[in-house]
Amino acid sequence: MDVKIKTALISVSDKTGIIELAKSLSAMGVKIISTGGTAKALAQAGVNVAGVESVTGFPEMMDGRVKTLHPKIHGGLLGIRDNAEHQAAMKKHGIEPIDLVCINLYPFEQTVAKPGCKFEDAIENIDIGGPSMVRSAAKNHKYVTVVTNPSQYEKVISEMKTNNGAVSEKTRSDFARIAFGLTASYDAAISKYLNQQAGIRFPERVSISLAKTMELRYGENPHQKGAFYKLPANDEVNVSSAKIMEDETQISFNNLLDVNAAFELVKEFSEPAAVIVKHLNPCGCAINNDIHKAYQKAYETDVTSAFGGIIALNRKVDKSLAKTVMESYSLFGKAKGAAGFFAEVVIAPGFDDDAIETIRTLKPWGKRVRLMSTAAIDRTRIDCGEFDVRCIVGGLLLQDRDLIGWESALLTYPTKVKPNKEQLEDLRIAWICAKHVKSNTITLVKDRRLIGVGAGQMNRVESGFIAFKNACEDPKGCAMGSDAFFPFPDNVDQAAKHGVGCIIQPGGSKKDDEVIAAADKYGIAMVFTGKRHFKH
Repeated sequence: MDVKIKTALISVSDKTGIIELAKSLSAMGVKIISTGGTAKALAQAGVNVAGVESVTGFPEMMDGRVKTLHPKIHGGLLGIRDNAEHQAAMKKHGIEPIDLVCINLYPFEQTVAKPGCKFEDAIENIDIGGPSMVRSAAKNHKYVTVVTNPSQYEKVISEMKTNNGAVSEKTRSDFARIAFGLTASYDAAISKYLNQQAGIRFPERVSISLAKTMELRYGENPHQKGAFYKLPANDEVNVSSAKIMEDETQISFNNLLDVNAAFELVKEFSEPAAVIVKHLNPCGCAINNDIHKAYQKAYETDVTSAFGGIIALNRKVDKSLAKTVMESYSLFGKAKGAAGFFAEVVIAPGFDDDAIETIRTLKPWGKRVRLMSTAAIDRTRIDCGEFDVRCIVGGLLLQDRDLIGWESALLTYPTKVKPNKEQLEDLRIAWICAKHVKSNTITLVKDRRLIGVGAGQMNRVESGFIAFKNACEDPKGCAMGSDAFFPFPDNVDQAAKHGVGCIIQPGGSKKDDEVIAAADKYGIAMVFTGKRHFKH
């Protein structure tokens, strides 16, 4: 059933496009009711507008807290048009029907995100009348059109122009569905803020507000559907805020998971760094004063696994670096036994125009590599309040993000042999890499480059076996990292067999004394971090 728009109520904080909307409605004979600043803006633009007080018979009061909370507003929105009892009540009390409501809410999230926002300012930016009208209109969408975003204005006017002033039932239904999502999201933001103010990390109920950014080709597998949603209030430099420099429908569910894993690791380093990830685990990571050399060393870690992987860089990509990446196989891979090379995604803090041109034209696969550009990495903008969320069937597990990195002041040195400066640098990289590898984890680092990874095994010795077996160079003298403590000395025995020079691990095992004694026996320097990095 199409419903002709005869009366519209407009009250918006974001006035983008509102003058044009109101003028179009007015030109089609629609009576416009408005409030406060919106009414003033419309009147100044020459739109014939009736103040809400002329409808309710009451002035706006209490600093604008009360203006639309009145039966003549909500009765006009909620009255069922073909219900005789409702119509009789409306007639008796002089309530006129309202056919369209155009509302966007007080900018609560933007307000509380401002530095130094006072609690009183936050409270005053909790919209009451707006959500109330949105919910009333959305509930009665069989007869009322509820418009909550400037992006919807054009569709409303287009339908009205081609449909004798009416909006279709499908559009009313779609807009109502979107409206309830908006009010739910708005309340979630308020709840989150109030919990933060009260110092409550895990409240009785949690609502996580997300906005859909794009639909994906499919989920992890082609038979699964997928979409990407973003936390709207997050301003951290991350994959979610990155610009995808081509058709966004091309990126996949798995791409985004892997890109996130790669970028979160490369963000850990202030020095020029390169990371290559495959199936959520780094198969290459290196730091160097020269970003080209860092990339080369990262790629050479595992040229086989790098095929079809994700490249993350923490420096802007210029033409020279783009050429190095595109020619990885011929420059470095062929000599290492690679069968070929291409990357699914390259993510970095920006790309020069000629770098993009180089990537797109130098190799056939360059036309389909996804490029993701972020702002410059700023570790001070990490969102410590965001939850790390994991799904189980029928529920969610929430925890703090693991933001522990290299905390040199907390390190202890339990062995007779102490690591030298160069070893400490390799231990730092081994520890940070271990944080970003699936448990159980063993990492091997030499000369500031990851040379071997053992990921996701059911026991730590097997992880070590894999790391040494696949090491890209002789591990003699390398640093070993473990994401959790050694329950037995067996990993130390394994390390000694391969000539490891130093080990970093959390410590805290019941058999720490035996583990330390084994390290002393082999002359291996060991460092305890006091923290672990399980990553399931």
